[in-house]
Amino acid sequence: MDREPRQLAADVIIVGAGHNGLVAALLLARQGLDVLVLEEQHVIGGAARSERPFSRAPNLTISTGAYLLGLMPPELLQITGVDLPLKRRDPYYFLPRRDGGYLLFGSDTSATRDQFLKFFSARDWRANEALQSEIAALRDDLAPTWLQEPLSIEETAARFVRPVLRQPFIDLCRRPIGDYLERFDFKSDLVKAMYAVTDGFSGLYGTWDTPGTGMNFLVHNMCRLPDSGGTWMIVEGGMGTIAQRFADAARREGARIETRQGVKEILVERNAVRGVITSNGEVVRATTVVVNADPFRMREMVGASTLPAEYNARLDNYKMPGSTFKLNLALKSLPSFTCLPENNGPFGPTIHLLPDEDVVMKSLLDSFRAVQNGELPDFPAIEWYIHTTVDPTVKDAEGHHSSALFVQWVPYELKGKRWEDEETRYARHLLSICDRFAPGTSDLVVDMMVLHPKSIERYFGITQGHIHHVDNSFGFADRLPYAQPISGLYSCSAGTHPAGSVIGCAGHNAAMRVLKDLSHKNAPR
Repeated sequence: MDREPRQLAADVIIVGAGHNGLVAALLLARQGLDVLVLEEQHVIGGAARSERPFSRAPNLTISTGAYLLGLMPPELLQITGVDLPLKRRDPYYFLPRRDGGYLLFGSDTSATRDQFLKFFSARDWRANEALQSEIAALRDDLAPTWLQEPLSIEETAARFVRPVLRQPFIDLCRRPIGDYLERFDFKSDLVKAMYAVTDGFSGLYGTWDTPGTGMNFLVHNMCRLPDSGGTWMIVEGGMGTIAQRFADAARREGARIETRQGVKEILVERNAVRGVITSNGEVVRATTVVVNADPFRMREMVGASTLPAEYNARLDNYKMPGSTFKLNLALKSLPSFTCLPENNGPFGPTIHLLPDEDVVMKSLLDSFRAVQNGELPDFPAIEWYIHTTVDPTVKDAEGHHSSALFVQWVPYELKGKRWEDEETRYARHLLSICDRFAPGTSDLVVDMMVLHPKSIERYFGITQGHIHHVDNSFGFADRLPYAQPISGLYSCSAGTHPAGSVIGCAGHNAAMRVLKDLSHKNAPR
């Protein structure tokens, strides 16, 4: 005779133990609520993981999904009481050229200026300084908006942005990154392309002339972590350290976290949440459910028919295919770049591999058009990471280095081909591009882990492999709201404000909305 499933209950169920879900769990449990986090996978963290995926280097640690921390506000760390072991990258950007020129962006402003003047131009240096000054001002103005419910872009400008920057801010959020960068009168297309790629295109389905790429650029320049100098940082032990520290803090507040316990259905009666059914058939009763999974998986759990037609249309408008390719690598030694005179390669920064100056803009446009046609671009934009020299804790005893290529863009669906047949060939092709800047890199590869959009979808459980859940072309109140049209249902997905990335604000803001609604619900009448 079959055993009847046990009946469980909690005040709040959080679906998914990504970093936002863990932040929400911590803050809600701190208020005395009984919080249960249900995670379908064997490991917490979502895409913020530290793993050992290499069979030929089994003790080498790598961040398999997200690679860097930049956008988490210092105020969130203060509120949660979570301490993260952060390491500054200095320099933080490395732009090699095949003709021997290069740029190293770091705290040594004089050295960066000298490189601009030697390999680029005084005009590029002036443009770069003006760009950085304006972005720093916007970063300061917008900082308070990340830990509160969003206003529209226009209302945000009026309330938070200094008058001289209000229209540039609105234009940046609404228009293509190309329009914004052209304002600063760079001479070099290569420098413009570097900024567009690393901040405007990252995780987004769009290119130089796509409206909304400016919003993505703004998001990626909101780096305010202590001692970061406005740059992205490395987390000691890999990105899984973030998930582990927030999970430990949540448990100390009384939250329960269960892995290998997915949610297949959110129970709704009379337009109100009543609990969930887990993947093994257990019913867990609750009147509040906070979903850390992406908005499209949340809709599957509640059923599209339970949501208003206009809300379904909004979700449909958000849906874009993932276009990111991640190639995680185990290297037996460090590469050597031909452009560096003393071969003292800086391996902490983001290494930008781009086509030559005279063809880079055409290449960016052609690459995205190819992706729209279901084809693999010959020279996509590549960001290359090698973090073991900055964080030796992730190295193994044999001295292997963990490395990764973060590639924009590739198609979710290949035209007339299957990813299973193309992934290894394309990975080797990408390594051959590395060889053009650092000869012999391909020969250093001991093992690799290929993650194209479809495998990102399977591995991390993200719809269509979209690393930000919703394109960061949607900003502020244009993103998914925290409170859903069903009473007691909330989202703390990366698809909500402020954006997709490892930020944590969505978990905080969703938790604050839950507490506000519960206080109103329980207020005496």
